[in-house]
Amino acid sequence: MTRERRSRPTRTDAAENTSDSANGSSRRAFLASVGGVAAAGLTATAGCLGRAGSTPTVSILAAGSLQRALTAEFESPEGTRVEVEAHGSARVARMVDDDQRDPDIVALADPTLFDAPLSVPWYATFANNALVVAYNPQTDGGERVADAASWPDALLDDGVSLGRTDPDLDPLGYRTRFALALAADYYGRPAFANDLLRRDQIYPETQLLAQFDAGGIDAAFVYRSMAVERDYPYLELPAEINLSDPEHASAYATVSYTLPEGVTVRGGPIRYAATRRTDTAASKSVFEALVGTAGEFLEPSGFAVRASHPHYFGDVPPSA
Repeated sequence: MTRERRSRPTRTDAAENTSDSANGSSRRAFLASVGGVAAAGLTATAGCLGRAGSTPTVSILAAGSLQRALTAEFESPEGTRVEVEAHGSARVARMVDDDQRDPDIVALADPTLFDAPLSVPWYATFANNALVVAYNPQTDGGERVADAASWPDALLDDGVSLGRTDPDLDPLGYRTRFALALAADYYGRPAFANDLLRRDQIYPETQLLAQFDAGGIDAAFVYRSMAVERDYPYLELPAEINLSDPEHASAYATVSYTLPEGVTVRGGPIRYAATRRTDTAASKSVFEALVGTAGEFLEPSGFAVRASHPHYFGDVPPSA
């Protein structure tokens, strides 16, 4: 395995952000209800559970976009019980840093959060993703997005309601802002982000696409996996914008966002990473399955798992 050290992200008090701090409908109701459970801070279980007290339980605190894959697709190793709680990754990092949660495993949608606000000795990256614009084909606004010659023009249409997540709480939120800043340059429309963004567009990550079921929004910036899991049609964005292509990493890095605690995060190819915080046999077994079989349970849901995964960083213990 490859081991590297990563430098800590820059801390600054000066915000660098520009403003504000495939078809089908099966499974949607179920997925919406699951999203509500995680958003409320409850746990969902995955794998073979056995009787309470008779099987070792491993807790995973995870990015909201990993929720369905971990609860519905991930097979916990025999003899283990897994409990999953999901929130936006920036919120997850703060919960652990503030001792609000003490999970065995933390899985985030942005490994830079393991450097700050967290400070962990090691982690492993295990998957990738891309930003897309999902739309609701059952609403008038969604049809406008589907039929538009230009997705920026479609989203600026007053008849189209847009959803996104909070950049202060999760990487999907600040990556949406990254994509809009990159799109402004790509399309030569410097005011694009300022013209488009409003605070009333923001929803919790675990509930964002549930708004489609209620007809509350017509389109949303989401990870490709979120659209694939829910059978929503979506528009692919150019590689120069969608944060999926390592060949554009240097361009992605030109955009940034400063979190409330003063940590500045920069654009880059979307990566998921996890660390193990306990040394029990059960947690080691679950962590190995999580990062080692990611392709089996994540790729069908729209994630990308490259041949280089898992890729380890930091002072990796021999048993990792």
